[in-house]
Amino acid sequence: VLNKLKEKNIPTLELTLHVGAGTFKPVKSETLEGHEMHTEYISVNRNLIDELSRTDRRVIAVGTTSVRTLESLYYIGKMLEHDPNILPESLTVGQWQPYDGSEEIDSRQSLRNIVEYLDRRNMDRLVTATQIIIAPGYRYHIVQGMITNFHQPQSTLLLLVSAFVNGRWREIYDYALSHDFRFLSYGDSSLLLP
Repeated sequence: VLNKLKEKNIPTLELTLHVGAGTFKPVKSETLEGHEMHTEYISVNRNLIDELSRTDRRVIAVGTTSVRTLESLYYIGKMLEHDPNILPESLTVGQWQPYDGSEEIDSRQSLRNIVEYLDRRNMDRLVTATQIIIAPGYRYHIVQGMITNFHQPQSTLLLLVSAFVNGRWREIYDYALSHDFRFLSYGDSSLLLP
């Protein structure tokens, strides 16, 4: 797949999210508010953030970890919009931060805020943490498409997919089940576009 993308001059960029066990922890509480996401650490190269801030191409994340990392960048840039001198250890994204009702900013500006922050500190990489949970009602800011596997019921990963496809996950999953798609991490994947 990567070779075919290269042949078509479609650029790929890499980032890192150190996945914790919490990613796969099922939601067992009566309400989503009772589910606690574990902290996961991200590492993103300054050049990737800069390129994302300037691209006119559609941003398609490969994997839910990439989705959570990219969407966390938006909230980090938003924090920097309000306090450009925030300490690096304070640039962590809280679980419910996306739902706090605060005013949104332009996604490109959010990413530019991070690039400028890194430049002021002579840093070539953003290393921080996120607890972001993406669930129905979430508004995507960076990701415009995703490639992901078919996930288990009651997982935060399925909540993320549901938020992306405006609740139409059951229709997609019913199709996968009726066509013998393989589920879970080493199964088949899908390209989801809004």
